[in-house]
Amino acid sequence: MAVTNYVPLLVIVSCLLMLTSSSHGHYDKEHIPLFVFGDSLFDPGNNNYINTTPDFQANYWPYGVSYFHPASGRFSDGRILSDFIAEYAGLPLIPTYLDPQNDDFLYGANFASGGAGALVESNAGFVVDLKTQLEYFGDLEKQFRRNLGDAKAEQLLSNAVYMFGCGGNDYLSSVGNNDSILYPYTHEQYVRMVIGNLTDVIKGIYEKGGRKIAFATIPLLACWPSVRAGRVGNTCNEELDLISSLHNQELTKKLQELENHLDGFMYSKFDLANEVNKRMRNPSKYGTSELRNPSNLV
Repeated sequence: MAVTNYVPLLVIVSCLLMLTSSSHGHYDKEHIPLFVFGDSLFDPGNNNYINTTPDFQANYWPYGVSYFHPASGRFSDGRILSDFIAEYAGLPLIPTYLDPQNDDFLYGANFASGGAGALVESNAGFVVDLKTQLEYFGDLEKQFRRNLGDAKAEQLLSNAVYMFGCGGNDYLSSVGNNDSILYPYTHEQYVRMVIGNLTDVIKGIYEKGGRKIAFATIPLLACWPSVRAGRVGNTCNEELDLISSLHNQELTKKLQELENHLDGFMYSKFDLANEVNKRMRNPSKYGTSELRNPSNLV
């Protein structure tokens, strides 16, 4: 599915970037990079460079058919959210961190991995979980300090915008044939674990100098094809929508709490769940002429 019409997120992140011009490969005090963390919504092809299965890769047809030739590893027929945001802000495409051909990250880096979750256990062994993405960012921080010196590296990291889209796979990876998909936890207990891990990563970014965070909520998951395929009659799993909604509510509370307690912390939140639902219910308004089985969509 092509990712289009996410104007609210583009505007929000671009306002955070407050981008001014600078020359490629040369850092100056007005350079505002973008660092991206998350799952398949933001993965530009990191999973091409890890030992995983084709289920967690998007480097074959028809992926990329409308823009990249051949497929780049993005889980889309074209560009993904972070690509549009970079373009809207006047940045080049943010480079894939694990691509060995990329070594210039002054405009930012993309650490996202398709299938990743905030919990290390989510799709473990097949993806780069969020904690490991933070570790990669720590390696990059050390590289900046070596190459730029401490003062310029700290300024770059403080000026940067950090974009997150993660959490959905922590719930999808738990889906099975059990009536209660998160056994032995209650919904509230499990969501607290996921939000707790997300919070740890945000605090890790903050400790390294990051101050401007852009977060996308997770979409409602009840009727995702992978969910329906494992259920009798291809029915939706309404429990997942309850959990998704709870996650998004708790994420909002946590971001507000961090803003109140961390000096200089700024955030924007994009309601991806609501925006996706609007496009599913009224696709023609957003440029999509065909939608299959609309009665089964949330």
